[in-house]
Amino acid sequence: MILETAWRWRVTLMALGVTALAAMMRFGGLGHPTRLVFDEVFYARGAYSLVTLGYEGDWGGDNQDFADGDYSHLSSEGDYVVHPHVGKLLIGVGIQLFGPTPFGWRFMAALLGTATVVIIAFVARHLLRSTLWGGVAGVLLAVEGEHVVLSRSALLDVFLTFFVVAGFALLVVDRARHRPRLLAAADAARVTEGWGPGVLLPGLGPRTGIRWWRLAAIVALSLSVCVKWSGLWFMAAFLVLSVVWDAADRRAAGVERWIAGTAARAVPAFVATITILPAVYVASWLPWFRSEESYGRHWAEDHPGEGITWLPDSLRSLVHYHEQMWSFHRGLDSPHNYESSPYLWPLQWRPTAFWFEDVPDADCGAERCVSAIHALGHPLLWWAGALVLVYALWRVVRHRDLLAATVTLGLLAGWLPWLPYAHRTIFTFYTVAMAPFLVLMVTWALQRLAQPERLGGRWSRRGALLAGAYVAAVLILAGFFTPIWTGQPIPFHYWQLHMWLPSWV
Repeated sequence: MILETAWRWRVTLMALGVTALAAMMRFGGLGHPTRLVFDEVFYARGAYSLVTLGYEGDWGGDNQDFADGDYSHLSSEGDYVVHPHVGKLLIGVGIQLFGPTPFGWRFMAALLGTATVVIIAFVARHLLRSTLWGGVAGVLLAVEGEHVVLSRSALLDVFLTFFVVAGFALLVVDRARHRPRLLAAADAARVTEGWGPGVLLPGLGPRTGIRWWRLAAIVALSLSVCVKWSGLWFMAAFLVLSVVWDAADRRAAGVERWIAGTAARAVPAFVATITILPAVYVASWLPWFRSEESYGRHWAEDHPGEGITWLPDSLRSLVHYHEQMWSFHRGLDSPHNYESSPYLWPLQWRPTAFWFEDVPDADCGAERCVSAIHALGHPLLWWAGALVLVYALWRVVRHRDLLAATVTLGLLAGWLPWLPYAHRTIFTFYTVAMAPFLVLMVTWALQRLAQPERLGGRWSRRGALLAGAYVAAVLILAGFFTPIWTGQPIPFHYWQLHMWLPSWV
C-alpha cells in the first residue's frame, strides 16, 4: 500500500525533491558575498534607482559604496543604459521585499532560477514520457554551475533564461493540448463523411480554435526580449519549431494538404507575434516614458525634423535611444580579461571569474583562505553535452528525429547566433540561457542509453548502470565545485585543485 501510494504521488515527490535541491543550491548563503560581484554594479544599482526614482539615474562615487549602504551618489540625471528594463525591474522586486541588501538584490534571481529548474523537470517529463527522466533533468539543472552562479547573482541572464524556458514550456503545453483536438477533429470528419480511419482528409484539415497557450508563449518569449535582445533568437527558433510540430501533427492526422494547412494556420500566429512582441516591448519601457528625467527622453523635442518624423515625439526619442544602444553593442570590442570566443563555449573554455578575494579572518584550516565565484559550467555536463550534440544532429539529419531536434534547438538558438560576433567582448556566462536545453539534451541521451530503441523502451541493464553512474558522478563533482560556485571560504590550494585548465585561472 505504501509503495502504491508513493507511485501515485511520484510526480509530486519528484517536483518537491527537485525544488528542494535547486533552492538549496541557490538560496543557501545567498547574502554572501556582501559586496557587488561582477556586473551587479550595473544591475543592482539600476534596480535600486528604478525603485526609488522611477527611472535609472546616473551613479557616481565608488562602485562598492552602494553595498556599504551609501546611496548618496545616485543623481537625478538619467543614466545611459544598454539593456531593457524587465530584468532590473525584477531585481527591484527583491529590493522592495528585503531592502537594498545582498539577499534583497539577489532574491528574484534565486527564485526564478529555482522555478526554471522545476519547469525543465516537467518539460522533460512530458517530452520523454517519464517522471523518472523528468526528475533526472531537474536534478542535473539544479547542480549545473552556470545556472547556479547566475541564479545567485543580480545579473540579467537568469531572467532571460527563465522567460525563454517558460515560453518553450508553454509551447510544449500548447502542442499537448492541440494535438489531441486535431486528431479527434480529423477522426470526427471521417466519421461524418463515412470514411474509414486511413482515408486522407482533403483540403487543409480541421480548425481547432484559438491557441491560447501559444499566445501565452508569445508573451513569455516577448518578455525575454524585454530582458536582453538575445531573447529574439530563442523566440524565432521556438515559434518555427511550433510550426514544425503542427506540420507533423497534421500529417499524423491524415490531412492531405498538410503543408498548406500548416502554413495557413501559421499566419494567425505570425500576426499575433508581430503584434504582441512590439506591444509588450514598448510597455516594458513604461518607467522611461513616465519619467521626464530619463536618458534621452526629450531627444525628439531637442532635434525637430530628425529621426522617424511621423512617430510621436516620445516614440521617436525611444527609437533614437535604441539606435544608440545598437551602436554600442555592435562596437563593444574593448579587451577584457574574461572575454571568450563563442566557438569554445560548449567546452566552457574560458569561464568568467565573478569574485575572488583573500579572507584572512576565515577559519578554513589553512594558512591562506580565499573566497571565489567562477561562472563555470559543470564540466561533466558540458563536455558530455558537446558529444551528445553531435549525436543528436546526426539523428536529425539521418533519421529526421523530431524529438532530437526539439531537445537540441534551444542550445543551438543560444549559441549559433553569437558566432558571427566572436570579435566582440562577450563572455561564457551567456551560456546560462543554453544550460536548461543542454540538460534536456543530455537527459534525452541518457534515456536512449538506458532504454535503447532496439529494446522497445525496455531497460538495458548495462545502459542503466552507465546512466546511473554518470548522474552519480555529476552529483559528486557538483559537491566538489559548489564552493567556487557559491563563494565559500576555502584553502587556496583547494581552489587551485579546481583550476583544471590554464584558461580557467
